[in-house]
Order: sequence, then structure tokens, then C-alpha cells
Amino acid sequence: MTTSIEYTDQGHGTPVIFIHGFCEAKEMWKRFETEFSPYYRVLCPDLPGCGETKWFEESISLEYTAELLKDWINKLNLEKPIVIGHSLGGYVSLALAELMGDELGGIGLFHSTAFADDEEKKGVRNRTITFVEKHGVNTFIDSFVPPLFTEEHRETMKDSIQEVVKIAKTTTFQGLVSFTRAMRDRKDRMNILRDFRGKKLMIAGVLDGAVKIEASRKHQSYVDYYHELPNAGHMGMFEQELETLQMIKEFLQA
Repeated sequence: MTTSIEYTDQGHGTPVIFIHGFCEAKEMWKRFETEFSPYYRVLCPDLPGCGETKWFEESISLEYTAELLKDWINKLNLEKPIVIGHSLGGYVSLALAELMGDELGGIGLFHSTAFADDEEKKGVRNRTITFVEKHGVNTFIDSFVPPLFTEEHRETMKDSIQEVVKIAKTTTFQGLVSFTRAMRDRKDRMNILRDFRGKKLMIAGVLDGAVKIEASRKHQSYVDYYHELPNAGHMGMFEQELETLQMIKEFLQA
């Protein structure tokens, strides 16, 4: 592989990997590192072109991202890691499950889906690429991040929104555009979720505008642990932090 994955690594025991979402970085998981590293080995990688991991390719696919992470997992000799991904990180987690199968101990989808993009969503991705090419990363981030939080939280969670904006602006132009294309072109992996034999978790936001709750509910019969956050949009780790930590704690203990 041609790149070095930057990551944090805290604690000992069963490895738990948290994979960030689109226009995010490993810093998204600070509270989760603090909460779980006394009991598990918690690793949080930056995907290529995000955070501190350099961009290195013309373009990227979810399959190639999974190959990079498998190589990274093997180099660290991580046995049966549990992988939990937010949004884009969930798509990567499913691609990893397809690639590694029983080598993974469990997977968690956090405001994510096993479905491919429908035509409406593909149109949104294409408009994102056009906007970023015209206006740049920072202008896009300023308009993109606040609506990920529910409208009722945007005033009370101003500090969290600014924190996410700051993290998001570490995304490179190439990383943003290429992962937008990778999400647009990804295949349906519902069969991968169904057939994966490790433990499976799904956390959905009832008010999520990016991953609709109606779609999330269609995953229920395929996962062992399914939870809905009634007051969260796409950012449950901030909007309902304590509830989310408890849901993941129960999953990991199982």
C-alpha cells in the first residue's frame, strides 16, 4: 500500500476501531476514546485526505479504502477488531466486512446505511462536487456542517458545531471530492450486513436528514442491536452523547 494511515491508539484489550465520517477526522471520537480506552484498545484512524493522513491517489473507492485499512489492521496485529463507523465510516466498515469477514469481531453502523445511493442522493453528490470545485472546501464546510445537527440543537450546540467545522476543514479538496464520488458510486451491501456472522449494531437518528429513519428501520432484522435516537439528526455522538455511549457500551460488553 502506498500511504501511511495516521491514527490514535489508546488502552489495551479487545481492539475497537472508530472510523469517522465524511469531512471528519479522528478527533470526532475524543469522548469515546476517554470512555472506552480504560477497558478496550481504542483506535481512531484518519482516512486518506482527512485529518493527518495525506492524500496520495487520483481517486479512491470504498473497496480500496477497505484494503488500506485491512493492511493497517494486519500491520498492527489486531485480532478480531470491532469496527464502528459514522456515516461514510459505516460504508467503509461494510466494505471491510466484505473483505475480512470473520476476521472482524463485530461492526457498528452509526448514522449509516447498507443501501446504495438512490438517484436523488446521487444528484446531491454531483451538486456537492460542482459546488466544491467552484467555491472550495471551506465555503462548502460552512454550509454543510450545521444542518447535520437538528434545527433545535443548532443554537445550544454552537460550540460543538464549531468544533466539527474546524475538524472538517482539515479535509483536502481531493479527499472531499473523491470520497463524494466513492459514496455516490458505492454498491448495495445489505447482503454483506445480513450474512456477516459477528455482532452487529445500528444507531439511527430519527431526525437525520442525511440517512432517513425509514431506510434505517429496514436494517432492523439484520442487526443484533438496533437503536433510535429520538432527538438526534446525523450527529448523535454530540446531540445525544450519553445515550450513544451507553448503546455502544452495551454492544461492546456483549
